Amino acid sequence: MNQSFIDSLRGAKCILFGAGVTGAPTLEFLKSNGATVISVDEKVQENGIKRTLDNEDLVGVSFAVVSPGWRVDHPLISLVRGAGIELISEIDLAWKVKEQICPNQRWIALTGTNGKTTTIQMLESMLVESGINAKACGNVGYTAIEAVVKSNADILALELSSFQLEWSNLAHFESAAILNIAEDHIDWHQSFENYLSAKLKIAELADLVILNKDDQHLAKSGKNISKPITWISLQVPSKGEIGLVENIIVDRAFIKGDAEALFELGDVTPSVGHNVSNAMAAAALARSVGAKPDAIAQGLRNFKLDHHRLEVVHKNSGITFINDSKATNPHAAIAALYSQMESIWIAGGLAKGAAMDELAQRCKSRIKAAILIGSDAPIIKAALLKQSPNLAIYTTDLSLKGIDVMHSVMSIVKEIAVSGDVVLLAPACASMDQFKNYADRGESFTLAARQAFNE
Repeated sequence: MNQSFIDSLRGAKCILFGAGVTGAPTLEFLKSNGATVISVDEKVQENGIKRTLDNEDLVGVSFAVVSPGWRVDHPLISLVRGAGIELISEIDLAWKVKEQICPNQRWIALTGTNGKTTTIQMLESMLVESGINAKACGNVGYTAIEAVVKSNADILALELSSFQLEWSNLAHFESAAILNIAEDHIDWHQSFENYLSAKLKIAELADLVILNKDDQHLAKSGKNISKPITWISLQVPSKGEIGLVENIIVDRAFIKGDAEALFELGDVTPSVGHNVSNAMAAAALARSVGAKPDAIAQGLRNFKLDHHRLEVVHKNSGITFINDSKATNPHAAIAALYSQMESIWIAGGLAKGAAMDELAQRCKSRIKAAILIGSDAPIIKAALLKQSPNLAIYTTDLSLKGIDVMHSVMSIVKEIAVSGDVVLLAPACASMDQFKNYADRGESFTLAARQAFNE
């Protein structure tokens, strides 16, 4: 566009798909700059929000912004595309605005199946400790458009989902990391190959790609990436990599000499394998924009895990309750189960098309008993019994909702838990069948545990 993008919004007609967390600030930005916006959302019942579109709505539309979660084959999306209307993501909208109002702002990004929010917050802590004016955004805190308009940051660190990447084509990242790849959102992407392709798209948008060498899918996919790659690994690093030497994470990628210590395992809490990998990815991104090793180490020491991520929420009678409600797929649940020697495992919900066989096989020695909740509890039960026929498995009433689910769980815990046990909520599933979201599930678990096991 020859005319400045923001100026072109005045009097323009736009369509906005989605009125939720991403859609609301996008709507605010577009309307505040003079655009007429048709908001479409099939799930939101509010005045001014349409559930469908007709041909009249498409007349004179300049472009449409698509919030995460709208499938590319949705009938309304197909209708708009068929009318020749440009479809862009909120990320691309933010990029267009950024290019006009803060062209020197630098963008870095990460994606992955698990650990994205933890890693982006680690990264922000490292950058801030380095004296860099940085802001984490995307799926955490500000949306991208809010961060561009409101934060005045020199560097934006974006956490991006496969949904966002599916729709993004314009944004450009100095560096981008992919943490890991495992089955997730298969119901939305329709196949694992499509999901993997969406995640790998971040490499097309970046100058430098940071990949986890310990992840089998990334190790294989990296061979087909044309951009420069910095590998991270829990193994001893080769030249050009970041890796682990005894208990020290060593940089052999962003230095002039042979090697430099970045941080120690003790700087990472908890210092379990997947979380150390997260810290390495954050450190690689931070190093790519000039952060110093001492600031990276201090940033890690300052960092605390967010709620619902391996969060110890209660201890009583020698029993420890850990909330990892953010473990919404099998890969995340495996990491949670491996953080403990053995657990009474609470799992279930909506599996989103993911298989549970690998989890059951890898974690059979880590599960003392299983308490299953949610719609896809039978899938988990079948996988567990195949690997561990004698495992004690308990199920709950599928008609229960919210806190009542966790009260039922705690009734079972009271019967089977003894001093020294760990009760771990790591559901391996989404929450929407019985809870508002993963946070509601985690808070219900916490409250029920504290009520059932009063100090």
